[in-house]
Amino acid sequence: MKTEGRNAVLELLKTEKTIDKILLQKDAQGVLMKIFAEARRKGVRVQFVAKEALDRESATKRHQGVIAFTTEFRYADFYDLIGRDESLIVLCDGIEDVHNLGSILRVAECAGADGVVIPNAKGASVTEAVIRISAGAAEHIPVAKVSSVNLAIEELQKRGYWVYALEAGGESIYENRLTGKVALVVGGEDSGVKRLTREKCDKTLSLPLFGKVNSLNASVALGIAAYEVVRARLGK
Repeated sequence: MKTEGRNAVLELLKTEKTIDKILLQKDAQGVLMKIFAEARRKGVRVQFVAKEALDRESATKRHQGVIAFTTEFRYADFYDLIGRDESLIVLCDGIEDVHNLGSILRVAECAGADGVVIPNAKGASVTEAVIRISAGAAEHIPVAKVSSVNLAIEELQKRGYWVYALEAGGESIYENRLTGKVALVVGGEDSGVKRLTREKCDKTLSLPLFGKVNSLNASVALGIAAYEVVRARLGK
């Protein structure tokens, strides 16, 4: 759903509706910069684009330099995901591609994860496209938004979780038995898990690669790791 126009978007920012992102005209001034400041305060992702891009997205052709995208998807409370002794939480560190996020939700749901955590600002939100790509999984697995993935990691560790970053250069995942309360951190398409986030984690786990390509797609890597958790739970 799109909301267009300066006053309409300002009013939208005063509500509790989930805003996926806001497109602002590149040479924004005045009220548009007020919108930018309020969006930043609320942790809403903002993209500066050319007027031509806004013209293409606009349904009314009266966007006044700003369009906001909202979704009716209901996010879960982060603390509601935490609890069971045998628990699996997936954290997304900068997943921006909607196809990857949709696939991650599908993998997490199929593997029996308790929920997926995504950041408020830096990364994709659960849009209609993500719901469609997840093949319905988004309707069944709780997704929580947090202001900081690193703070979420700290909270999980306080609650007894072992937090593992899925990234190159770590221990082989096959040398670790992933039992108990487990949280898996999967990184963005280009940068992977950020350095500061890796340092927050208890361990970095890697998958052996034998081909000429030096990395796996984020959702594929998560799928392999999540099913290592399943295998450990089944005692295999």
